[in-house]
Amino acid sequence: MDLFTGVLPFLHVAEERSFRKAAERLGVTVAAVSKAVRKLEEELGARLLERTSRQVALTSEGAAFLERAREAVAQIRAARETVAQAHRAPKGPLTVSLPFILGPVLLPRLARLQARHPQLTLHVRMSDRLSKLVEEQVDVAIRVGGMEDSSLVTRRLFSTRWMTLASPAYLARHGTPEHPSVLERHACLKFVDPRGITREWHFRESPGGDKAGGVRTRAAIDVDHGPALLDLAAAGAGLCQVLDFMSDARLREGALVEVLAEYAAEGPPIHALCLPGRQSVPRVRALLQHLVEELRTVTAG
Repeated sequence: MDLFTGVLPFLHVAEERSFRKAAERLGVTVAAVSKAVRKLEEELGARLLERTSRQVALTSEGAAFLERAREAVAQIRAARETVAQAHRAPKGPLTVSLPFILGPVLLPRLARLQARHPQLTLHVRMSDRLSKLVEEQVDVAIRVGGMEDSSLVTRRLFSTRWMTLASPAYLARHGTPEHPSVLERHACLKFVDPRGITREWHFRESPGGDKAGGVRTRAAIDVDHGPALLDLAAAGAGLCQVLDFMSDARLREGALVEVLAEYAAEGPPIHALCLPGRQSVPRVRALLQHLVEELRTVTAG
């Protein structure tokens, strides 16, 4: 059996839910696609697609095969592209997925990457949900926090820490907290994640100590948009806790000041993720190298 006989026709039929559209994508006849998929099913000894006069649907075996077939085809394409472009300048489309809070940090750096390599066409997709790299044809996803999918290649870009902030006006009215335990007497502005869970604040247990833990505080106001916490705190509504890279502009302007800095806990690291083999593709390699170089100052800070 040829391992890849019928795989690409099946993949296109499954994605398009149509033999006709798959044939158009491949530039062949509908009969040729149908024959290739039927032969693949015979060789596998399993029915992958249910066909009716109106629609095409995946069987349970087809759904399982589709997931692995996508990964295999993506890796083969990456391998071919790596060899073909090994000695070429980065060029072509590059799709990058970013969470919204990283936009202010990364978008200017992506603009400088494109200026350095004008033959690159950047497609930036802003989303707080986790991207499916194969299905959504994402080359690199930048994510905050730990990685659950061990099959992906990860590159640590920079570290973060939690900063607790308030406006000078709020502190003048209510005093500056000297220890996390007194926060129960303050107005706390808290973040609600997409699951509806309110994030607890994190502090080191002792000044400069390694051990950190959550500190439960009552939310005077909660909000599901990180930058809105900074707006509320700058308006004097209370204290907020955000990742350090989010607060640079407000600190420079003097709109906010940091409190409890000696108790500040380490935040989640920022990672770049890509499919195995993609890190060697010239345009992906150029992006990763560029971000590592540009973000050294963030890490140092």
